[in-house]
Amino acid sequence: MNATTPQRPWPPLSARLFHFWLRLSRPMTLGMRGVVYDQENHAVFLVRHTYVKGWHFPGGGVEPGESTEAALARELVEEGNIELLSRPELKSFHFNRMASNRDHVAVYLITRFRQTHPHVPDREIAEARFFPVDALPAGTSEGTRRRIAEIFEDAPVSDEW
Repeated sequence: MNATTPQRPWPPLSARLFHFWLRLSRPMTLGMRGVVYDQENHAVFLVRHTYVKGWHFPGGGVEPGESTEAALARELVEEGNIELLSRPELKSFHFNRMASNRDHVAVYLITRFRQTHPHVPDREIAEARFFPVDALPAGTSEGTRRRIAEIFEDAPVSDEW
């Protein structure tokens, strides 16, 4: 490790095993996250998974034969009962070295959507709800906080998650 690479904690065993399987089955992984933004309340939709600590934007992996936008639409329904009412805006693209040395994440901004009903906790998502941008919950992931700063506070966009 050189002086410019920050030291990061190891992810949970389940995440490491999952990414090991991905490394064997796919040469590169591609994911996406959706910044679902309620303009009226200046709030973003965050999820808390059952298997990863912290609050994150909804999203996940892009399956073979699936576009990032199709994957985003699928994940938003699965994780938050959120339906897109127009195409999302691609805001940034990041290398995610925390997952592996081959993971990339597309970040989309969603301003036109509807939530059909509140998300009920399930095996994957323990909680999911909107939070004001200026009052994020304790445990909001650093990557999530950086994307919020880039989108809403004009912070420079990093190429890394």
